[in-house]
Amino acid sequence: MASEDTEAVQPLVPYLKTDASGPYLAGSKCQACGHLFVGERRVCAKCSARDQMSPVRLAERGRLYDFTVVHRSFPGVDTPFVDAIVDLEDGAHLKGTLLEVEPDPEKIAFDMPVKIVYREAVPVGGGGKPYLTYFFVPA
Repeated sequence: MASEDTEAVQPLVPYLKTDASGPYLAGSKCQACGHLFVGERRVCAKCSARDQMSPVRLAERGRLYDFTVVHRSFPGVDTPFVDAIVDLEDGAHLKGTLLEVEPDPEKIAFDMPVKIVYREAVPVGGGGKPYLTYFFVPA
């Protein structure tokens, strides 16, 4: 992560947390069946167990499961970019933007190892306060 003071900016999503060691993604693990989810949950969507969810820190590495190259987006968003779904090493699944790759399907390998990086961003159009978000990059 760059040298920005990440505690001064608000996370974009509620499952992006910060502590003394820096930013991380938070999830919930079902104590009944072991399934892992991104974000806070009270009920397991896999086995329907209630009040069996424990907070966990999600893995920082994974593998590219699927992707699409986006050529049209909101006004002010640079295209093309790679929208990705990643299977994290701990079993969670996460969607985000894949950086540092050419947005060409012929040059992107399924199952490629990736890691999560955290960066400060500004809202499209330059209005509003900066925020903290996550991206994927090749590992």
